Amino acid sequence: MDALMWRKSSYSSANGGECVEIAMLPHGVAIRDSKDPAKGHLTVSAEAFGAFLAAIQH
Repeated sequence: MDALMWRKSSYSSANGGECVEIAMLPHGVAIRDSKDPAKGHLTVSAEAFGAFLAAIQH
């Protein structure tokens, strides 16, 4: 997972804060805590992540 291109939201401040990072996988999305990436990650399907994004945009 270290070789993945992790991205943080553009809404995250430069001061850190409580942010998550995502990385695209061949068949899904990896999600981790930006403050403590060593604790691991959660993997969800692309469909589930798309549904999550759609739900939070409303």
